[in-house]
Amino acid sequence: MEEKKYLKWYNKIGYGSGDIAGNVVYAFLTSFMMVYLTDSVGLAAGVVGTLIAVSKLFDGFTDIFFGSMIDKTHSKMGKAKPWMLYGYIGCAITLVCCFAVPVSLGTTAKYAWFFISYTLLNGMFYTANNIAYSALTSLITKNSKERVQMGSYRFIFAFSTSLLIQAITVGFVDKCGGDAAAWRTVAIIYAIIGLVVNTISALSVKELPEEELNEGEVKDDNEKYGMVQAFKLLVKNKYYMMICGTYILQQLYGAMIGAGIYYMTWVLKNKNLFGQFAWAVNIPLIIALIFTPTLVGKWKGMYKLNLRGYVLAVIGRALVVVAGYMGSVPLMMAFTALAALGQGPWQGDMNAVIASCSEYTYLTQGKRIDGTMYSCTSLGVKIGGGIGTAVVGWLLEFSGYIGTNATQPQSALDMMQFMYLWLPLIFDVLIMFVLSRMNVEDANKKLKAEKGIAADEVTDASDIN
Repeated sequence: MEEKKYLKWYNKIGYGSGDIAGNVVYAFLTSFMMVYLTDSVGLAAGVVGTLIAVSKLFDGFTDIFFGSMIDKTHSKMGKAKPWMLYGYIGCAITLVCCFAVPVSLGTTAKYAWFFISYTLLNGMFYTANNIAYSALTSLITKNSKERVQMGSYRFIFAFSTSLLIQAITVGFVDKCGGDAAAWRTVAIIYAIIGLVVNTISALSVKELPEEELNEGEVKDDNEKYGMVQAFKLLVKNKYYMMICGTYILQQLYGAMIGAGIYYMTWVLKNKNLFGQFAWAVNIPLIIALIFTPTLVGKWKGMYKLNLRGYVLAVIGRALVVVAGYMGSVPLMMAFTALAALGQGPWQGDMNAVIASCSEYTYLTQGKRIDGTMYSCTSLGVKIGGGIGTAVVGWLLEFSGYIGTNATQPQSALDMMQFMYLWLPLIFDVLIMFVLSRMNVEDANKKLKAEKGIAADEVTDASDIN
């Protein structure tokens, strides 16, 4: 029996456009924050890295907290939409603050300004917005095909935005003057764009009534639970832990790719190559996302597609290393594109896999924690991206890099090469290993069979065909 359809084409596009807003924050922050602080503000890369790492101590708590708050929210707009809308106001303000460190402040005050702005952005506002946005996948439709399509639309917009920001920001900043004030101007423009698009996205979809979401499920009189119980439910779900781990590894990978601005500037002697490599990364990702729903159906599930994709990604990144030592920029770009093509399917169906993980908790524990389950998206992005950026700072500091110097020591150049060539390969290998064990679709099918539940009675992303 064909699943009921809930979304029109404009709902899917409207939802997907929300990741324009998310990546206005994330891509700008991870790709350019460190180089702004070291080269324009004059802060030490190692100290900045340490502050970012300390900031991450707050994130585990706030992710679970906001996920639990979304689960407890009952409003006319729904559970997640209020958090998505209002959370982004804070995102816009604190994003500008991160790129507006007053030059008149003393060094210690500059570090404090950055730390407070960065912690508020990541620990509070981005958390509330991103978890709510991700949770909408399971709150506006029960159709497994539509969930995969939503993921594809979402990440097409995400990678398109990331591509645009990485491709134009360096030139944009130069045209605005190339100094610290120029970075502030660009941040203001990006924040306004994000605020407008986030609002449009939130208003383009409607959450299903809770009665419809829970249709066919046995009502638990003890449905309400606190943050501690929600946390216990999460850690009992091994697939949640796997997704968190994969998300963190992905963001570590992304941080190293973002550190390519140093590699292009100092090793390849052409900072504009950073924008060209952004095309090599993001265009193949977008192409892969377009075909992901079809491939999921062809291979009758997401597990095989994701694993095979990352086998291709590992091969691609290994060849990037070879091309890097050959000194061939065209080959590096070609193999970067090959790796990105393999990474695309997992990006597209990730939210549908998380929805399946939520079903796994329901089938094994009898509790629905959709909002809390999607905390892995924000938790992984922030911890992985934050630690990744911190590691970049530590490694640069360790290598003797000084952003205000006209030349860099050989030790710094060698470190940049290690960060851009070897670390992404290592992270891809680890992701491939985790994905080889993440067959939540089959686990749900077996649980349903054991419980005598019809395949379509509890919404799952495993029946795409």
